[in-house]
Amino acid sequence: MKRLAPLLATAGLIATTLSQLAVPQASAAQSAPGYMSQKPAWHRCSADKPATYECAALKVPLDYKRPQGPMIDLAISRVKSENPAKRHGVMLLNPGGPGTTGLHRPMRMSTEMPKDVRDRYDLIGFDPRGVGASSPITCGLNHTETGIGGAYRPERFASDVAWARSVADKCREKAGDVLPYITTRNTARDMDVIRAALGERKVSYLGYSYGTYLGAVYSQMFPQRTDRFVLDSAVDPHRIWRGMYQVWATSSGPAFERWTHWAAERSAEYGLGATPEAVSDTFWALVARADREPIDYFGQKITGDDIRDPGVFYSPVEASIITRSIKAAAERTPLPADAGVPEVKRLLAGGRGATRPDTDTAAATAPGNGPAAAAAPGDNATAAYWSVVCGDTDNWPRDPEQYARDAVQDKVKYPLYGDFASNIKPCAFWQRPLEAATPMTHQAKVLTVQNEWDPMTPLSSGQGLHRALKGSRMVLAKGGQGHGVYLTDPTSCANDPVKTYLTTGRLPAGDVTCQSPPRGQEPKGSSAP
Repeated sequence: MKRLAPLLATAGLIATTLSQLAVPQASAAQSAPGYMSQKPAWHRCSADKPATYECAALKVPLDYKRPQGPMIDLAISRVKSENPAKRHGVMLLNPGGPGTTGLHRPMRMSTEMPKDVRDRYDLIGFDPRGVGASSPITCGLNHTETGIGGAYRPERFASDVAWARSVADKCREKAGDVLPYITTRNTARDMDVIRAALGERKVSYLGYSYGTYLGAVYSQMFPQRTDRFVLDSAVDPHRIWRGMYQVWATSSGPAFERWTHWAAERSAEYGLGATPEAVSDTFWALVARADREPIDYFGQKITGDDIRDPGVFYSPVEASIITRSIKAAAERTPLPADAGVPEVKRLLAGGRGATRPDTDTAAATAPGNGPAAAAAPGDNATAAYWSVVCGDTDNWPRDPEQYARDAVQDKVKYPLYGDFASNIKPCAFWQRPLEAATPMTHQAKVLTVQNEWDPMTPLSSGQGLHRALKGSRMVLAKGGQGHGVYLTDPTSCANDPVKTYLTTGRLPAGDVTCQSPPRGQEPKGSSAP
């Protein structure tokens, strides 16, 4: 089962002076009145888009410590509130990433938000620095170089190391003077430039996936500028970034076990085994068989590594359909009637690691990205992804053999994905970060939102962000599954608490746990455990 788009990677700090930790708001404005006082020249984004969808460009310093140095473009967009009497302010939007364009978000969210929420904000989108229409970067990578690596295998580890080193070298050669500044902290500073350009004292924010970490960093760097923040499907700031790969391995076990019970209860329908142990045996037998000889599956050869996709098991229905289909293909028996469902098609959509995973795959193709974003280099998303993942922290081991040792150990502990998660990445050879990671020390009265069964930012990750942000509240959708909660899942029980917060600004008195139906198709009369 091909990799579910992972989103992210691990944590670390480097020694630096206190003056490096943040650019104070007041001094930033005083030392660079030009970029802090600019006003956007709004225009219609595109003739084929509504006139209410407006775009503009700002200039921001490449290096905020050198405000008079090179400047880069920052593309922004907006859809204004149509109810001035109810308008509260502006809401910045981020769909995830890193490396994902966000210009389209205002147009998309303006149609999805409840009117009570929509009336209160001008919705502001932006392409983060280095992405899409915001001075896009490139490493000159070809298609085969834009993956995130595969499972650890001793016989091919040397080629894995060569791939990781080559990506880092190409990025350094092609854009080494820019990449060190494509970081979360600098994107947070850009957000504050947007706030100033819009003439707002504070900003509200809705961020998903990687966008939760970006929002958390902003809340720590600019606590006095932070208004109503919703952080949905969260990255644990103590796991950035290698630990975010590894959390997929540690969290896959409970999801897999839940699936085996679910499928066993429906053995008559799926034929995978009448007990959880039998279902597990069926799965691992398929993995072993595909490792010995790849299985011909809809005209493609899949290996055991292809089948070990931890994200699939967060949806018992999806996992059962796919596993049953692979079993039929391996046994050369007729495929089930539902073998052509979208879940199976996703499995066949390219080789493992062939393309860089996005946390919001809809973002790249959503309407409203505009011609500038479409003209970004082909490897732009990958280049920006590694810039953030490798450049935010310095906790990546520099010894390739450490990755091999970790992968061997973690495959034993977490057989589904441990060796994938701990295998070598380009960050092993990346330039040293210019700043330390952002400490989470300020009070942050923000709302975090989480599904219980999220495959990309698992529950433990969401709980980690909630713990790190002192003063935050968490809305947990028990039984909710899938990546993204607010408005992503129209049936989620979390939608109402988020709506109340965004319309009133009042956080819940305490954390909220509600019961939400599992997202996605379930067999009639059944429910996930």
